[in-house]
Amino acid sequence: MLKQMPDYKELEKNFKPKFIERYSQITDFEEFKKYSLSYLRRSIRVNTIKISVPDLIKRLEKDWILTQIPWCKEGFWIEHRGTKKINKEGKEELEKRRDVGNLIEHSLGYIYVQEAASMIPPLVLDPKPDEIILDMCASPGSKTTQIAQYMENKGILIANDFQGIRLKPLGVNLQRCGLTNSIINLGFGQKLNGIEFDRILVDAPCSGTGTIRKSVKTMRVWNQITVSRLCVSQKKLIDNAFGLLKNGGVMVYSTCSCEPEENEGVVSYLLNKFQNADLEEIDLPIKRSKCITEFDGEKYDPRVSKCLRIFPQDNDTEGFFIAKIRKK
Repeated sequence: MLKQMPDYKELEKNFKPKFIERYSQITDFEEFKKYSLSYLRRSIRVNTIKISVPDLIKRLEKDWILTQIPWCKEGFWIEHRGTKKINKEGKEELEKRRDVGNLIEHSLGYIYVQEAASMIPPLVLDPKPDEIILDMCASPGSKTTQIAQYMENKGILIANDFQGIRLKPLGVNLQRCGLTNSIINLGFGQKLNGIEFDRILVDAPCSGTGTIRKSVKTMRVWNQITVSRLCVSQKKLIDNAFGLLKNGGVMVYSTCSCEPEENEGVVSYLLNKFQNADLEEIDLPIKRSKCITEFDGEKYDPRVSKCLRIFPQDNDTEGFFIAKIRKK
């Protein structure tokens, strides 16, 4: 059940007129607003390197309700069953925990607290054991650990990020999850060179407009200038990543933004620059929104219709964008 934030009326005032005008062009803004200002469902991914899904369910099902995420067999929405207590009025009520990160299973690396939509890019990447894979913008490691898990802790996974301070949580999460096939690298993604990869994930830094329900300050700091600057970096990242990809290899480009410029616009840029770049269909049991082929006077390559675009209201998750690119 959708639970709106208690100060909903005050929070909705933070949507800037330009933001409202812009998003009214690409989705039902009232629905977008309603979900963006509602609490995000807690979700976890089972780390099958350390424990099986049935064994993890047995450990948690007494106190927690686990609901399967349709597009990820290791993913579950998680809700506390509740503990009975007497409130100030002397009435009995259920007190429910939300601090999933404090579970011993989290400390042991049996689970990773990860948003349901965030699990999609590694699924689309479809990593295989014994491959050489690059996660270009890896920290804090939710998708990195998921990729390594699908690689069965084999092969080589380069987990790269551009700031030393961001490598600390990345290293902690890889260690906690018992992953030994990963090499942490410090460097700018747009400058990496010298090796070719079977698969590459570019989960690019973005404006994060799909994550307002997790960080409401996103709508306060949003502005068009920042979006345009981010697009420059995103194009450099996807450009260099495609050059590092082996012939026949797969690259996944993703953001937690709903901005057409950061998504279809960046992918269209790549398709227009490289004749041997092509998009593949993404087949997942998930509700999706129509991709945007024209925005703000700019027409995008019609092939961007093959990408996966989801708004928060589509599946009661964060908003996300995913493109699966093949180097022919």
